[in-house]
Amino acid sequence: MKKADVIEFYTRLAAENPHPETELAYGNPYQLVVAVALSAQSTDTGVNKATRRLFQEVTTPEQMVALGEAGLKEHIKTIGLFNTKAKNVIALSEKLIADHGGEVPADRAALEALPGVGRKTANVVLNVAFGAETFAVDTHIFRVGNRTGLARGKTPLAVELKLDKATPQPFRQHAHHWLILHGRYVCKARTPECWRCIVADLCALKPKTVAPKVRAKQET
Repeated sequence: MKKADVIEFYTRLAAENPHPETELAYGNPYQLVVAVALSAQSTDTGVNKATRRLFQEVTTPEQMVALGEAGLKEHIKTIGLFNTKAKNVIALSEKLIADHGGEVPADRAALEALPGVGRKTANVVLNVAFGAETFAVDTHIFRVGNRTGLARGKTPLAVELKLDKATPQPFRQHAHHWLILHGRYVCKARTPECWRCIVADLCALKPKTVAPKVRAKQET
């Protein structure tokens, strides 16, 4: 995608949603780390449902450790891989207490050293909690980057690095939220809704999909 098209692409997304935010519910950076760690292979809606009561009781790593793995499982048993996630959340909470005085570090290497926290989770925390210009490439961003031509790559890291290089100011801080939301609600995995996409003319995908009613007429 040409530089002028990239600027126009982000300009339109920004105009439609000037202040994008994560759809995960959280009250502080620690809860954000937990929510993002729990969201792997799960929907934000499902995680929010599981953490609603949990986050009323637990706001710190110390409280999570006191709750214990069994207690945590009771809260998150409705989400996928909850056994492994519970183990990781307790372990990362213990490490935050031991290594960081119970505070969430604003450092990528330190975040990635926490059990169950990979590069994507670290990028989300750095961006949302600390305002860093990071690009957390999940399945939605990976798809949008490749499908539109904005940032093509065979791996999430490749797409992340291309987004980092291609995305100009003033779009860098919110770019990954715009792309996630676009992929979640418009540029969907099975059938992208090109007929209502505000950046369809800038997108490399061909052929574009058409609205269901139009498609039905074409098929008759």
